[in-house]
Amino acid sequence: MEGVIIKPKPPKGGRYFEKLIVMSIRKRWKDKVLPNAETVKGLADAIGIDSILSTLLVQRGINSYEDAKAYFRPSLEELHDPFLMKDMDKAVARIEQAIGNKESILIYGDYDVDGTTAVALVYTFFKTYAHKIGYYIPDRYREGYGVSNAGIEFAAQNGYSLIIALDCGIKAIDKIDYANSLGVDFIICDHHRPGDELPNAVAVLDPKRSDCNYPFDELSGAGVGFKLIEAFARNNNLYPSNTDKHLAEYLDFVAVSIAADIVPITGENRILAHFGLQQLNLRKRQGFKAILDLSNIKRDLTISDIVFTVAPRINAAGRIDTGSKAVELLISNTSDEAFINGNGIDSTNNERKSIDTHITAQAYAMIEESEFLKSSKSTVLFNNEWHKGVVGIVASRLTERYYRPTVVLTESEGIASGSARSVKDFDVYNAIEACSELLEQFGGHKYAAGLTMKVENVEKFKLKFEEVVSSTIHDDMLTPEIEIDCELNLDQIEPKFYRVLKQFSPFGPGNMNPIFISRNVVHNGSIKIVGTNHLKMEISQEGNKKSFPAIGFNLASISDAITNYKPFDICYTIEENEWNGNVTLQLVIKDIKVKDE
Repeated sequence: MEGVIIKPKPPKGGRYFEKLIVMSIRKRWKDKVLPNAETVKGLADAIGIDSILSTLLVQRGINSYEDAKAYFRPSLEELHDPFLMKDMDKAVARIEQAIGNKESILIYGDYDVDGTTAVALVYTFFKTYAHKIGYYIPDRYREGYGVSNAGIEFAAQNGYSLIIALDCGIKAIDKIDYANSLGVDFIICDHHRPGDELPNAVAVLDPKRSDCNYPFDELSGAGVGFKLIEAFARNNNLYPSNTDKHLAEYLDFVAVSIAADIVPITGENRILAHFGLQQLNLRKRQGFKAILDLSNIKRDLTISDIVFTVAPRINAAGRIDTGSKAVELLISNTSDEAFINGNGIDSTNNERKSIDTHITAQAYAMIEESEFLKSSKSTVLFNNEWHKGVVGIVASRLTERYYRPTVVLTESEGIASGSARSVKDFDVYNAIEACSELLEQFGGHKYAAGLTMKVENVEKFKLKFEEVVSSTIHDDMLTPEIEIDCELNLDQIEPKFYRVLKQFSPFGPGNMNPIFISRNVVHNGSIKIVGTNHLKMEISQEGNKKSFPAIGFNLASISDAITNYKPFDICYTIEENEWNGNVTLQLVIKDIKVKDE
């Protein structure tokens, strides 16, 4: 990929922040395998849809009327029994004991979106039943990720005898032993990969435990928290008529966590996300309503809205200030309280964006000035002055631009700490684990991880990480791939077609918005560059009068190649565009190939 960094003149009395203009990176187009024609026809006939829509369903593992019914009509009754999760009975029993003995309970969680939504969910539910309940979010800079000694000591000094830890704790062996020595019990609710040893907690809820037979192991941290309150509600017969319908009010927290933590929207997560979006769109919870008002979102939310608008604001609290501010917002009881808390977080998010932009430009420059980094199959960057709260965002931006496994580090409390991001199909967690002799701590997922090391080990880690990545990554993984579901003629995009397609949502990993290819399209001559780098035009297909507005984000660099009116091919998704109250369909172009390429 090629890019340009433009440095405008700084304003008088102020500093400038670099404006980033990124050129589009060329991508590989890969056709998904078309399913068996008889299966496609059988499903199309069974549910009364065309062959294109039937093809999309079969590609998603939906082969029968019953499969389609479960897919299009998610049901809370299809959620798995929470007591199938290892240690759930122990967790519920300990909470019941704490409530019965009027013990004080502390809800503890990570400072990111998944952690803060999980804390808000569990705190909101149990505050009705607990004698005394509080919450604790560790400080990113003083305490770092996960369970901390400071948090344990806070609990012991303030009379909390039980801590429910959410979205963290699965590797906190020493910390849990320390808590036990102070008479503080732990229930761990995590979804990260465990190590070889589990903490000596009262209960360890983690569907990724090797000895856990829970049917779905891709829950978010808040998802595990939801299973805990579901189990407690069932065991105590709180909602005799239909427990799940009453607990649905908490699924707005879970939907936000699912979107922000980029877990697969399949299986149980699809059900939780579906009903969670319904709750969000009711605008009942004051905290979320404040975020949506500040974001000026009036329409029904999608997963993308959460990822790009809601989640960054919640995350900003823990990145720049303290994650406790996010919980304060999420549990706000009144609109006035939510408005005040929301405005504070919105200002913090604006500050985060400025810092992020500045550091990203510096990171780009570091790579372009280093022959080693330019020729490497991985990226490891360290700057002891970078803001710890945004290194994960910067790692994501570098991965998007250079498309290779990336680690971005800064110094905090004398230790190098940071975040890793990966590319499709490459397990960055395994690559980091292969360098574990150089690390103090690490944890995470296949595509995202956190790690700490001594500053003197940074250079050694850079070389070892590059060695591991180079020896395990396939060259084709270093070029972004667009998986195309099937070919579509523009005249096939009819109202009924889109009505059914819309019901494929919520979209996300494991259930992505279908990508179509249309060949030999032309534009009507009115190509425009909008924003800083986006291509906008009206397109039609040769021999077809129907035309559609289209936008290609970060595709402005391709405009010159298609101004000669020659036909070209596009791959795209179909989405609704709302403007001034009018809703129209538009094609969101992912890439363009001109005929002479």
